Amino acid sequence: MASEGVVELRDWLFLLMLCLTLLAEVLEIAAATGYDEEGDPVCPSVCRCDEDFIYCNDRGLSSIPPLPPSATVLYLQNNHIDNAGLPTSLERQLTIRVVYLYDNELDDFPMHLPPSLRELHLQDNNIRTLPRSTLARMPLLEKLHLDDNSVSTVSIEDQAFVDNPRLRLLFLSRNHLSSIPSGLPASLEELRLDDNRISTIPTHAFRGLSSLRRLVLDGNLLANQRIADDTFSRLSNLTELSLVRNSLLTPPLNLPSTHLQRLSLQDNALIHIPRGSLDGMRRLQRLDLSGNNLTTLPRGLFKDLDNLGQLLVRGNPWHCGCNLRWLHDWLHARGNSITVRGLTCQGPDKVRDMALRDLTSQMEECEVPGIVATRDRGGGAEVGGVAASSTTLAPPQGSLFTLRSKRPGLGLPDSGLDYTLGSSGVGKSLALNVKPLAPDSIRVTWSVAQPTSSFRLSWLRLGTSAAMGSITETLVRGDRREYLLTSLHPHSSYIICMVPLAASSGGKGVMAGGNTDSDEAPVCAKAETSDPSQPDVGQEDNQDPEHMATLPLAGIIGGATAIVSLALIVAVFCWYRHRAGRLSSRDQYSRGSSRKSKHYDDYIESGTKKDTTILEIRGPGFQMTPMVTHQPLQPMPLREDYIIHTIFPSNGTGLYKGAHQVSNAGYGTNRGYREGGIPDIDYCYT
Repeated sequence: MASEGVVELRDWLFLLMLCLTLLAEVLEIAAATGYDEEGDPVCPSVCRCDEDFIYCNDRGLSSIPPLPPSATVLYLQNNHIDNAGLPTSLERQLTIRVVYLYDNELDDFPMHLPPSLRELHLQDNNIRTLPRSTLARMPLLEKLHLDDNSVSTVSIEDQAFVDNPRLRLLFLSRNHLSSIPSGLPASLEELRLDDNRISTIPTHAFRGLSSLRRLVLDGNLLANQRIADDTFSRLSNLTELSLVRNSLLTPPLNLPSTHLQRLSLQDNALIHIPRGSLDGMRRLQRLDLSGNNLTTLPRGLFKDLDNLGQLLVRGNPWHCGCNLRWLHDWLHARGNSITVRGLTCQGPDKVRDMALRDLTSQMEECEVPGIVATRDRGGGAEVGGVAASSTTLAPPQGSLFTLRSKRPGLGLPDSGLDYTLGSSGVGKSLALNVKPLAPDSIRVTWSVAQPTSSFRLSWLRLGTSAAMGSITETLVRGDRREYLLTSLHPHSSYIICMVPLAASSGGKGVMAGGNTDSDEAPVCAKAETSDPSQPDVGQEDNQDPEHMATLPLAGIIGGATAIVSLALIVAVFCWYRHRAGRLSSRDQYSRGSSRKSKHYDDYIESGTKKDTTILEIRGPGFQMTPMVTHQPLQPMPLREDYIIHTIFPSNGTGLYKGAHQVSNAGYGTNRGYREGGIPDIDYCYT
């Protein structure tokens, strides 16, 4: 009985092992197919799942595998998925909120994405178009990342984002955009367009984007002349503006000031910041002006920056004279509440490489060349502008130093009256002349009766309300007699005035210590820039006299060059003719009788190689001896009736003829020489 019980127990254990093996096989097959017992997909074997997070990144996938129905975040980056690898079943996954598809092989905007999607990452693909129909499938989309693709302005369909009313973040960095995309949703809060090819921003570019808080336009082709004056004023809720790595000479006009907290203007070409550019920015916390060409800042620029905590100004050629004394005092008044980086002096020499905060009594020198002074409403002068270190620099452009004031405190004529001004004006000691050169430039020249230290040049653009117009003022060194106004408005009238300034005492600079204007009234003239749409009829007559003066000199140089060239050609021709005549005369000489020895060229001309065995003719008795190097010379008897024939005739005839003609072609070993008319050493007759 015991043996039978053992056998029965063994059979039951065998059946149990068999069932377990079959169950393991079934589970393995189910896992391989990706479906559970109810037929729903489970975590793919090539992926890793952590609850609702599906990690299929960096797997070398070319298509998206079946996903579990509970997936909410899908990581598919760094694969080889193309548009054909997106299954249609994906749009039925209504629980997916975030999809990472960056660094794949997508050529078009992906279709069949779930409509529940809130965040989509498509960076580092090759997407070229943004169709409206595809974006409309994701009405709940809030964040769209399209950096490092091939999207251009024309490839964005009109009103492409009109069906995405919840879109808050749009990244289009490092694409091929040439302008601001149109039809952006009003819900947008952050827009990145850095490292594109945007060169122009019209007035309506940001129309309707009142919710925009962060705007990044770094690394584009922006310049002051291509940015509309009120472009950024529409962005009333903007808190961060970045314009790094562009071509700006001054900050754009009318920057939003109410909520702005971070302003980045580094790595441009800033040479001047007009007073009033930062007015009203009471919430500004970080200002970056690094990597520009600033030498000074106008007094009162930071009057509203009470909350400024970071000031970054490294990489500028700061001139730490009394022009920055106000900034020195302002920094000391702020104490440790502000962090300053890079405010290191580059001039004058005695304070070079010193921090502005560390200077006290050293700040005594001011910039004189190129100082631009602007007047506030009260008529007082403020120091600012550019220190021109070289006279070869281009004159400052008027549009870059313009400040708008309600009542300018300048000594200009009352533009509200109808003054009759011409293109020239004469004062007590100064004569002024203006002349338009182009639709955007006017040339100003003047002469003075006595030397002066400097001149104050002012110009005003006339408009419908001239009293509210734009006035620009600059200082010109006393040794100059010409100035070029550029970047003016075409087809506009300008009143240009100049007054000589009295020399300041102490050599501190003409505008360092207050008003140093002379008592002389300003001399004014009026000029009107031309219309670029009209053909320039008098262009040839309006050429620069200095350029016209160079034309006779150029003609003289050109004529002299032509004469020298002609003389060289004639000399070469004469030399050639002379050479040809010599060769011809030598040929005649070789055919006649002569008692002169032959030149080396005559042997070459005869077609015969010169040899040392040729007979030598000597005077006065015409002794003829063979030139043999291995035999001693034996003198021949002198005779009076020698007849010397041509040694090397060109026609190959015999050389010597005598009374007894001897002909023996087979004599000796020099047969070739005798047949060619060249005498042998031992076989010649006279």
